[in-house]
Amino acid sequence: MTTKEAVAQRIIDLCAERNIAVNALANISGVSPSTIYSMLNAKSKNPGVVSIKKLCDGLEISVREFFDCPLFDETEQEIK
Repeated sequence: MTTKEAVAQRIIDLCAERNIAVNALANISGVSPSTIYSMLNAKSKNPGVVSIKKLCDGLEISVREFFDCPLFDETEQEIK
């Protein structure tokens, strides 16, 4: 799994845990729905840390909590 795929899955999992839709996440975090959807699909190859921070603020978690997940333990080497 790539880091980008892990970020996308983490967003999906956090929304599911809180029973909120992507549009609701956009509203509470101040990030446009299109930005979040691009983070979830192939459009965005590199989700921005500022956008991730805004999502974390909306979810009331720290960036550390966002990345403190087994999904990120086994990500592929990105430099080739």
